[in-house]
Amino acid sequence: MTLELTVKTEDAGTRLDAFIAAHAPELTRSQAARLIEEGAVTVGSARPAKSARVAPGETVALVGPSGGGKSTLCQLVPRFYDVSSGSITLDGLDVRRIRQRDLRRSIGIVQQDVFLFADTIRENIRYGRPDATDAEVEQAARKAELLEDIQAMPDGFDTYVGERGTLLSGGQKQRVAIARALANDPQVLLCDEATSALDPQTTKAILHLLKQLNETLGITIVLITHEMAVVKEICDRVAVMEYGRVVEQGEVFTVFAEPKQDITKSFIHTTSNLQKVEALIAEDSPVTRLQPGELIVRLSYVQRNVNEPIISAVSQMFNVSLNIIFADITIVQDSPIGGTVAIISGERKQITKAIEYLIEKNVGVEVIKDARADR
Repeated sequence: MTLELTVKTEDAGTRLDAFIAAHAPELTRSQAARLIEEGAVTVGSARPAKSARVAPGETVALVGPSGGGKSTLCQLVPRFYDVSSGSITLDGLDVRRIRQRDLRRSIGIVQQDVFLFADTIRENIRYGRPDATDAEVEQAARKAELLEDIQAMPDGFDTYVGERGTLLSGGQKQRVAIARALANDPQVLLCDEATSALDPQTTKAILHLLKQLNETLGITIVLITHEMAVVKEICDRVAVMEYGRVVEQGEVFTVFAEPKQDITKSFIHTTSNLQKVEALIAEDSPVTRLQPGELIVRLSYVQRNVNEPIISAVSQMFNVSLNIIFADITIVQDSPIGGTVAIISGERKQITKAIEYLIEKNVGVEVIKDARADR
């Protein structure tokens, strides 16, 4: 099942809501509109549409800041609301032309805030499909890797979960929610911040489960998140949203290695220690203080050259010194992406030649602080 999301040109109301979410959440729409009308603030002009396409069997992430439109999109796909502009299609058919019951049976939803009824595990799973037999409930629990936990409970599937599932662990509650979503044998699974409230160990287990569901059952997964660490763990592709628009998309490795938009760069930086250098510079840390003629650079390299001894080669070839402050290698889609922050010292011409050589070797070079004279 192919899922395609098209975000059309924004109208004034969309841009106003985006402004409020990003800059003035304490204001009402009428207050913000008055400020805009009076010229105290401005909002961006309408921008062209971009589509995000999710192919059958893919795991695709939608990422972006709070208020960027991710969760709204999650509500639009199963038609909890209908789109007012743009379109959402499944296998080329506009979802507004699909009977709601059929649409929602083909789409499972797992949200951050799992709502469980004060009832048994069985009935909470069955809520996703009221006509499910006990055998089908058990099968859904097995797919969600919850069956062993249930069988270890004295009352099994008849275990009372408490108000909002308070008698279950966070991981168990999320697996009940996943089992509920799987009860209909959906072709698409929408996960809206499904791991953001979990501890790291449970998050890793849930992500492993989602990956298994994708690989063994062929379920298409749309992962809505603001955590790039989650994206690089299990996703094939990523689409970045800002102010209700898709601003960048591509294979996860490519987006991590060569981000184009500032919003994408800021999210990717959250997965790396290399950004700590800015804080050290701001604090005037001894680690980042430069002698005349020195500079601090951030070097980034991808799969084709991350295993080469670039630092030592540059040092020997151009007679410059590279003092590493930070180094970081991350694995994305089973391939390494590397980064280093270093102080370069030496003769000015040699430093220039060293930087030119690094660029020729497809190494990204960003000068962060420069103490060379006559720049």
